[in-house]
Amino acid sequence: MINKNPRNEMRKKRHKRIRNKVIGTELVPRLCVFRSSKNIFAQIIDDEKGITLVSASSIDKELKLDNGSNIEASKKVGELIADRALKKKIKKVVFEAHYRVCFSSMHIGGQKFRKRFRRHG
Repeated sequence: MINKNPRNEMRKKRHKRIRNKVIGTELVPRLCVFRSSKNIFAQIIDDEKGITLVSASSIDKELKLDNGSNIEASKKVGELIADRALKKKIKKVVFEAHYRVCFSSMHIGGQKFRKRFRRHG
């Protein structure tokens, strides 16, 4: 019989593999995106200090979304995290991408600093 790995274990393996390559610093923090079945979450993290600098998600009340896990929600979360990052004077991030759909729509949504994303993973 074929043994299947549970999805969460596979996700953790991917995360560990990517995190070996991607490190956020104070000058260039890491943008981490997580997509669950119902929502999308994004954080900008300084790994040296171990703190979250900026976060946004489809749960935020100011977005008022019906469906929190589709491409439209991803674009709006991208816009929101770009606005919040620019308010904190963050202009460059290292993008830790786990999901292709999130990556492309976060790029579209975050056009304010779209060209400054460096993608790893």
